[in-house]
Amino acid sequence: MRTLDIIALTLVVIGALNWGLIGFFRFDLVASLFGTMSTATRVIYALVGLGGLYALSFFGNERSTGDTKEVK
Repeated sequence: MRTLDIIALTLVVIGALNWGLIGFFRFDLVASLFGTMSTATRVIYALVGLGGLYALSFFGNERSTGDTKEVK
């Protein structure tokens, strides 16, 4: 599952950067690269959305910190 986590995180970062560009500069990088609402643009937006939905599951996961002591 580690690979899927990395892919989802990458998609979330791409989406966040694109929204940052839209918010600060009114520049949609995805649309400028692939065309406004072209098939490729819609696929990228859909993948970013799915990555975001999957990333919601990160909130429920406990990550190992390397410490093996059990908290009581």
